[in-house]
Formats: sequence, structure tokens, C-alpha cells
Amino acid sequence: MIAENSLVLYKNKPAIVKEKTDGKFIISVQDGSQVKVRDKDIELIHPGPVKKFDEIEPGTDDGKLSQMVKEAWELLSNEEDSVLSLKDFAAFIFNEYTPSSAYAAYSALRDGLYFSGTIDAIVPRNKQEIETEETKRSSKQLETDERSRFLDRLKNRLKNPAANSLLPADDRFIQDVEALAYAKSAKSRTMKELGLGETPEEAHALLLKTGFWTNQINPHPHRFGLSLNSAVFSRFSPPAEERLDLCRLPAFAIDSPWSGDPDDAVSIEAASYEGGEDTLYVHIADPASCITPGSPVETEARERGVTLYLPEKTVRMLAQEYIPVFALGMSDKSLALTFKLAVDSNGNVKKTEVFPSIIKARRLTYEEADIEMRGDTQDARALRALSELAARIFKRRAACGAVNIELPEVHISVEDGTVNIRRLVQYQSASMVRECMIAAGEGAGNWAAGSGLAFPYLSQEADIPEKIGEGMAGSFQLRRCMRPRILSVKPGKHQGLGLDIYTQVTSPLRRYTDLLAHIQIRAFLRGEKPLSADEISANLGYSEAAAAAAVHAERASNNHWLMVYLSDKKDAVFDALALENKGNRWAVMIPSLALETQVPLQRDVSPNETVKLALKSVNIPRGEAVFIQAQGN
Repeated sequence: MIAENSLVLYKNKPAIVKEKTDGKFIISVQDGSQVKVRDKDIELIHPGPVKKFDEIEPGTDDGKLSQMVKEAWELLSNEEDSVLSLKDFAAFIFNEYTPSSAYAAYSALRDGLYFSGTIDAIVPRNKQEIETEETKRSSKQLETDERSRFLDRLKNRLKNPAANSLLPADDRFIQDVEALAYAKSAKSRTMKELGLGETPEEAHALLLKTGFWTNQINPHPHRFGLSLNSAVFSRFSPPAEERLDLCRLPAFAIDSPWSGDPDDAVSIEAASYEGGEDTLYVHIADPASCITPGSPVETEARERGVTLYLPEKTVRMLAQEYIPVFALGMSDKSLALTFKLAVDSNGNVKKTEVFPSIIKARRLTYEEADIEMRGDTQDARALRALSELAARIFKRRAACGAVNIELPEVHISVEDGTVNIRRLVQYQSASMVRECMIAAGEGAGNWAAGSGLAFPYLSQEADIPEKIGEGMAGSFQLRRCMRPRILSVKPGKHQGLGLDIYTQVTSPLRRYTDLLAHIQIRAFLRGEKPLSADEISANLGYSEAAAAAAVHAERASNNHWLMVYLSDKKDAVFDALALENKGNRWAVMIPSLALETQVPLQRDVSPNETVKLALKSVNIPRGEAVFIQAQGN
């Protein structure tokens, strides 16, 4: 019978019964609070009376208590069927049954080294069990002691970064910090014990300060759950099929010098009379010729969404072995899926045909294409014709409200630990290729819709104000007017491009949505059953989540390496353009870094005005660089 002032157990901790009311008990716990509980929630330790918790404190030190418990075990272990209640157990050890001895006896039971059971049936453990437990506890204590010494070394290193106090064996203690820095865990015992914030950024900072990591470690792909290994190779063989031979046409695969997977090329047949329709051929890599829905290759590409381009490496959506077979211009002749577009004198895409082909593509960089364009060879004339055609397409799109945003871009690469930043030049051939690819997307969209084919379409809305500023400041303003793109099986207006219908089909080696479009086209051309609209939607939803993670990881990784690049450039001065007044700060752009930031400016400036900024500090874990206006500017 539990009465008032009894000593009881509540959640394995001592409590004192204060009152019994309505069949329940009001108990006081050690933190001073009171709890209303049911009879089954508590267990009687001693009937009391107990008024204060200091009445149950042991009258001897822990060492002596431990010895008394051990002596009791030695006596009881020699007796058969030694089963005691808590009352008898307390009396056996301490020669009395008081609130203090009862709770001490319970503590010995809960410790579990010499005795086990419940408060109604306590039994001594056998010698082998005790020896096993002692070994386990000894190892645990050793680990605790080693960890304590590790924390002391770590604190010393934080106070004095030059101190060589850490040991190679300390790597095992820092693993929880690394897991937090990679966002593989939300908690870190080490960070908590050091009194530091349990965030990936704080963990990253600790790893850098203590030398466990160098700034060459990029944690961002891991934080987005991305693999750093390219897709697994599955054996394949392009099918023997009829392909239209277009080797007679000069075909140009034009890309950046660092591109390793050229998947598009362009050709042209100029109109035979003035005002006639030009024929634009957009040749696209054809991996869908041997990739089927639900196959391991298609499934893995869907799970990845896109090829991941990091400054330090490329992680491919399709296995590397696909590149030399399907990338254009990497062998004497290339297999392609060609989009044949009839383009009138006003830049309108009037008709689209799609068919497998074989081409002879010449690889060029944008710079090489611009130089070639100025020559008097057959290829030069073809390139100029393509450029003129692209200009007509752009003019037509602009007249339809296309949004042209021109902000600086850079290419960041890491070679042997050195960060290289190269500002992208606005080559004429780059604009030409872009317009040809957009035309292919428009033509493919119209072709798929006209064929009744379930297809991935892209649309976008924009809320463009009547007045837009000039130059880079105007582009900055325009970008904020653009709404997120919409990927759907239903075609819609792409206001950003000034098109009534649009899709992407020009990068099946790098983008899953393009590969999916090609798979649909291939099924249609072969007379096979294509995927349904519901199946396309499901695949798009899955792949776009992965693609979005890759985009975020690429941005964060580029910013990481940009911070690494700036980390040894304190006080360096950079030219920046003022973009927009933000009250007491200005949004600015540093074109050489393609870096947007905000700074307070000490004098009146106008949009697009150049100001000089000095780098004040860099925080790699937070991805932040702080600039101030340079003196005398």
C-alpha cells in the first residue's frame, strides 16, 4: 500500500508521494516539480516517512558502498536460490531497511554489475557474467579517458592553431564532426561537448581550424546526398538501323574548350532563292537508340537527373563509356538524332522533321569558330550562314517578348589543388549555337504536340515591368522578374524565350529530361508504344528532384572554390558595377568573378557605375566574402 511520504520510483528515479487524490498520486521529483501519476506508473521503494530527498543520500562514500555490495554478492553467490526482495536485499547489505538503505540497494541493483532482477526478485549474477561486464566497463572507461584527453588536445589546438598537439589516432574521434559537416548527421557529440553550434558550417569551420580538413575538401555534394561516382557502365550495342547519311553537310560541334561530352552539332542548307526557307539541321547525340524505359541505364540516369559538373570533377549521368560512342565529333563519323527545321526569312520555324542520321562533325571551340567565320572557306561560309540564321531567330523571339539577360559568367576549375577562374567571353558562335538549340526545342515541341506524343515541355512566366534599366543593372532587374520554369506534359508559353511552345532535346548525354524526350521520339519513330503522360509525369517528378539537388550542389561548390580562390587575397582590389540601391547598401557585381554581393558605399553612385572594392575577409565554411569600398574611391 503506497501512502503519503512514501519513497517510490518514477521512471527509474526517486520520488516522494505528497498526496493521493481521485485514485491518483501527486509526487515530488528531484527537480522540485510535482507530477500527477497513476498507481501503475510508480513502484514502492520504502513506506517512509520521507519528507526531503536529502534523507535518502548514502551515509558513506561510493567506494565503500561498492565494497559492501561486492561482499554481499560473495556471500549470496554461494547460496542456492538466493532470491531477495528489495527490503531483504537492503537489510542484508546494510543491516537496516531505511529510505536511505533501500534506495542505495536499488542503485546497486540498477548498476547491474553484481546483481540483476526486479525489486521483487533480486538475484546475484554468476562470476563469468561479472567478469565480462567488468571487461566491458574497463574498455568503456578507457575510451572515456582517451576521449577526454582528445578533447583537451582539440581545445589546445583551437587556442593555438600552430600547436602540434593532435595525434593520428584522433581521426576516429572526429568522425562525428565530419558526418555533421557533410550533413550526414544532424548532431555531433564533439561539437556539443566543445560548446559549439551543431551545424554543418560550424563543423566545417572546426575541421579547418584544427587541420583535420584542408580547404581542398568540398562538402557540398555530400550535403545534397549526391554520389561522386559516375554512372555504372552497362554493356550496350547501338542497333543496326537505317540512318540518313548527312556526311555531305559540314556539321559543327561547337563548345567550350573544357567540354568533354559534345552532344550537339549544327548544319545548314541555305535557301536556293531570296526569301526562301533555310534548312537548319540540329544533330543531337543518340544514346536513346539503345536505352529503353526501365532499363538499368535509364533508371540510374533518372535517379541522377543530370550530369554533375564540379570544378574538381565531372560525375556523369551516363557512364563514361557512352561518351566516345555517342558524343559528336569524337570519331570520324557520328550517330545522331537529327532535327531538320525549315526556317523562313523572319526566323520562324515552319516545319520540323526528326530522324536518325549519320554525320561527320567537326569539333570547334567558340573562339575557333569565331576565327573560322571570318575566313573564305566552305566551312566559313556555312558558319556565317548559320550565324545570320540565328540572328533572325533571335530577332523574332525578341519581337515576341523574349527576355535577354546578360550577366557575367565564369568557369571555375581546380587542377592539382589550384583554383582557376576564367571569365566567359560572349563569342558570336556561342550566341549562334544557343539560338539553334532554342529553335530545335521549339521545333521538337511542335513536332511532339502535332504527333500526339506525351512529352516533357518547358514553360515559364515573367512579370516584366514597363521600365527596365540599361546595362547590367537592367539584366539584374530582369532576372528578378522571372518566375521558376515549369516542367510538364502539357505545353505552355515560355515567356522568357518568347515562344508559344518549348522543350529541351539537345543534351541527352547530360540531362535526363532530354534523354526521356529522345526515348519517346525513338519509340514513336519505331512504331513502338511510347510512355503514357502519367508515366512521363512520374519520371519527371523523380528526376527533377535529383536535378535540383545537383544544381544546388554545383552552385554551392562553385562558391566554395571561389572562396578558396579569394582566401589568400585579403586587401586585393576588384572592379565592381553598382546594380541596385538597397537602402544603406548597394547590390554590386564583380564581373571578373561573376560574384554578386552587397556593400555600403560612401558616396553617391548610379546603376552601372564602376566602383572599386577591397576584400576584407573570407569565410569558407559559410561561403561568404566581405568587401568594403576601397580607399580613395
